[in-house]
Amino acid sequence: MEILVVEDEAGIADFLERGLRAEGYAVRVAGDGEEGARLAVEPEVDLVVLDRMLPGLDGLEVLARVRRARPGLPVIMLTAKGEVADRVEGLDRGATDYVTKPFAFEELLARIRARLRSDASETTLAAAGIRLDLITRAAERDGVVTELPRREAELLAYLMRHQGRVCTREELLSAVWGYDHDPGTNIVQVYVGYLRRRLARPGAPAPIETLRAVGYRLRERP
Repeated sequence: MEILVVEDEAGIADFLERGLRAEGYAVRVAGDGEEGARLAVEPEVDLVVLDRMLPGLDGLEVLARVRRARPGLPVIMLTAKGEVADRVEGLDRGATDYVTKPFAFEELLARIRARLRSDASETTLAAAGIRLDLITRAAERDGVVTELPRREAELLAYLMRHQGRVCTREELLSAVWGYDHDPGTNIVQVYVGYLRRRLARPGAPAPIETLRAVGYRLRERP
């Protein structure tokens, strides 16, 4: 597996390169946005660790170019910006995951392994009468296909992988949006509402249950 690190701070880039090589990954490093955008679209690259603030080309613009050329490539954004709005912006623009500086290398490594494992082993999910294509984000239910926005697809995928189990609001915030904790947001409730409307069919509401004050569950039977 080859990982591209796009990071302009030489010390962090060197630290990541040495650490990832020690774990058996092939690593390339780009020190600015233009070089990062050019290298990221090469087919040999399996995952990108992308700094948010870069010289030459901002990390979000790099991400936009990557998404246009390689929509399924995992991209983990790395940034000193810890505000919720910044994390949401990166995720909404197509980042696969988000890690805030300073970070533990072991945590970043675990996220890389998870993303590479998911990307390599799964292309579709099926649960509760729903089939979800993880590449195109197309959800099929009762013969009707609906293409989901990225965040809704990630939320549905998480619920499908944990079908029958109650997923707490905090768990979903962390898994889908990358929030550590934000008691003031109702974003999970809002996006569950979006999903329910998209998946509902005449006489057959979406199989997503709300357990008041606990969380949400995808029913085991449609």
